[in-house]
Amino acid sequence: MKKISYFLLTSAAMLLFACGGKKAEQSSSEGEKNADPMVLYGEIDRTSVPNTITEAEKSKGWQLLFDGTTANGWHGYNLKGVPDCWAIEDGALTMKSVGAQEEEQDLLTNKEYKKFALSLEYKMTKGANSGIVFQIKEDPKYRFAYETGPEFQVIDHENWHEKLEDWQINGGNYAMYPPIAKPYKAIGEWNQLMLVVNGNDVTQILNGEVTVKYTKYSDEWTKLRNSGKWSAFPDYGKYDEGYISLQNHGTKVWYRNIMIKELK
Repeated sequence: MKKISYFLLTSAAMLLFACGGKKAEQSSSEGEKNADPMVLYGEIDRTSVPNTITEAEKSKGWQLLFDGTTANGWHGYNLKGVPDCWAIEDGALTMKSVGAQEEEQDLLTNKEYKKFALSLEYKMTKGANSGIVFQIKEDPKYRFAYETGPEFQVIDHENWHEKLEDWQINGGNYAMYPPIAKPYKAIGEWNQLMLVVNGNDVTQILNGEVTVKYTKYSDEWTKLRNSGKWSAFPDYGKYDEGYISLQNHGTKVWYRNIMIKELK
């Protein structure tokens, strides 16, 4: 009797363990699928009214970062409020700056993010230059957001006033990775951008195509980071959590439909 009871208890324990293992594997698999960059890109409804969020998007964990009428939730780099060089035009955040200089302030999220997917739309004027900078740290010792944060390049490279490096092309990761695809749209048309930062894995998507994919701290990343422009910026790429900015480079770019999803 004791032997039978022991056998039944052991079998039940093994069954529970197996079920638990399957659930863990299933949960892990679902988590990986939910963080897949192209799956995340497909969660956005690009037919809805600009600067609104659908119930389906909410159910997936997306949140609006811009309501189309106010700059609530944003501030200037190393500032408390929104700088005068930014404005809202036709439901989009844009710059009033001119001269193609980088002296004007970037516009930052009020919250810092670590693992996330960022979705937005942008359109440019001829010869415009901007970018999405992330993993930013604010400190008076830094003059610009890019001194600490990587940048998803947004630029009209075809009409820029001087020759550019391949890592300066639209869709690239500035001074690090050139774009592997160039699916940008014509000047004046809205482009769909997504940035996915899942731990050390970073994916940049433009109009449904992956333009950059890299792993932070990899041998390749470290080599690129320690050479070229960033050798003069010791804190570039130092932080894994930080603010996200819309870069102001003194040219006209519009941003709208800005949404974020924090990843687990």
